[in-house]
Amino acid sequence: MTQGSTATRTTERRSPWMDDELEAVADLARNFFAKHVTPHQKRFASQGFPDKSAYRELGTLGLAGMSIPTEYGGGGGTFAHDAVLFHEQVMAGDHSLQLGVHSGIVPHYLNAYADHEHKLRWLPKLVSGEWVGAIAMTEPGTGSDLQNITTRAVRDGDDYLISGAKTFISNGRNCDLVIIAAKTDPGLGARGVSLIVAEVDDNTPGFERGRILEKVGQKGQDTTELFFDRLRVPATNLLGDREGTGFAQLMQQLLPERLICGVAATAAMERAVALTVEYTKSRNMFGQTLFDLQNTRFELAECASIARISRTFIDDCIVKYLAGQLDATTAAMAKYWLTDQQCAVIDRCVQLHGGYGYILEYPIAQMYADARIQRIYAGSNEVMKDLVARSL
Repeated sequence: MTQGSTATRTTERRSPWMDDELEAVADLARNFFAKHVTPHQKRFASQGFPDKSAYRELGTLGLAGMSIPTEYGGGGGTFAHDAVLFHEQVMAGDHSLQLGVHSGIVPHYLNAYADHEHKLRWLPKLVSGEWVGAIAMTEPGTGSDLQNITTRAVRDGDDYLISGAKTFISNGRNCDLVIIAAKTDPGLGARGVSLIVAEVDDNTPGFERGRILEKVGQKGQDTTELFFDRLRVPATNLLGDREGTGFAQLMQQLLPERLICGVAATAAMERAVALTVEYTKSRNMFGQTLFDLQNTRFELAECASIARISRTFIDDCIVKYLAGQLDATTAAMAKYWLTDQQCAVIDRCVQLHGGYGYILEYPIAQMYADARIQRIYAGSNEVMKDLVARSL
């Protein structure tokens, strides 16, 4: 790679939620990506999925499930520990391991809604990296409108029989455990949605992994179709104490999911600015460096300011979330605004790279391709704006 594949933090200030322990976590995570992920990124992108061994290495280091209670194999930490991991992943230029889903989302559904026995069965395997987790919400005809999903779960004695199709499922190719959003009562709308956990492998009857979808960016991350044809799952795998609570569970857990997007967006802006400062100071043009040109300096000044404002905003959100005070409206604001700014800042940084900004040999080009999905998943930014508007 011609330009530096890593970038230092663009700000010397320490986030108010950081401490020495979290700095040590950051160092450990940085070393993990440098040793176990970065050397394999091209291969992961070529095959369309990361090696499952990378998840096991993550688990061995104690970096997966850091915010899960120690009783279930986790680190007993907070969202701050996960935020450090997600930040370092972006700074390493990795999108192959979908850790937001595996470590930040799936274990917390289980921790919040599964019974004690199932937590003891499922969580240690996810935390150790023995299993990879996924959540299947989106369907070919249903995206953000989750109350209108058509996947059915029909009770059959002590089991559910699940039938339907899901798409855009992160970790779908590698998953060993998948949380399935299904209708247990199609006549009740949102109140008929339930979340059911399935343990799966390539030989599970009624379960089929579809295509690994070819995406614009994040090519090393396995995003797949999943198909269920009377997949038999024990009724005890229902999350919650009764049917019909799935939609409420989804709404509750979407708040940290949107915060994860904001953490990644902010880190991406910081990395993009750092990479572009490095490039423009080394690129000569008209007898001086590209950085010496006024337009370059003004563009980077604006991008650095946006990144700093974004850092201040996401830090405030994290502090509030850790204190149990982050509201859904602010989380929606953070998700849409920060990911919008991520795409805008990276686009401006691509422009400052000139033709090299369009060449994938340069990290900024890959960042441009990888960023676009941020405005779509975890609830499209248009949906986020509507949620904000409802609070006005």
